[in-house]
Amino acid sequence: MPPIELPPKPDSDVRPLSDAQVRALLDGCHAPHIRLAVVLLLATGARVSAVLDLTWDRIDFERGGIDLRLPDGVTRKGRAVVPMNRMARAALETAYRARLTVYVIEWAGGRVKSIRKGYSAALDRAKIGQANIHQIRHSVAVRMLAAGQPIEKVSQYLGHSNTAITYKTYARFMPDHMADAAEILDFDEPRKVVL
Repeated sequence: MPPIELPPKPDSDVRPLSDAQVRALLDGCHAPHIRLAVVLLLATGARVSAVLDLTWDRIDFERGGIDLRLPDGVTRKGRAVVPMNRMARAALETAYRARLTVYVIEWAGGRVKSIRKGYSAALDRAKIGQANIHQIRHSVAVRMLAAGQPIEKVSQYLGHSNTAITYKTYARFMPDHMADAAEILDFDEPRKVVL
């Protein structure tokens, strides 16, 4: 049987949310569990499944950490241990005082398995239009890179298994890292080049 050549995998369709869209989305989250989930997605860059799996025993208020890894260590996608920022701490402290289960994201004393409806309602109220929930993860990565964070740190924060994944998906959002290379190509100025 002759080998079959597969078409190349398409580039990632990364469309980050603007800061104004993120604020509108947060304002559109009326249900406390939806708002907490969105806050955690924004503060951790985690996938939705990691946030919905999160239990209180993996929240370390004393040291300020959020451990997104599952205790069994078996997940298909990488998960990280990330520091707790001010926004996440405030939301988590409020939720902790009202907790009814071991799960961080809960509703009426039960575990939440999907936030699809609540997220969709928040998008409608925010008047953002179509914004896939995974765009929050992309928005986190792009915001960190735009602020000058090294791609290695962003990769670790997102739980990527190696930086090649992060480069492939997000390198185009960090043009400043090649600015010195671009300056070398200013041919209209004499430059001393050592060969």
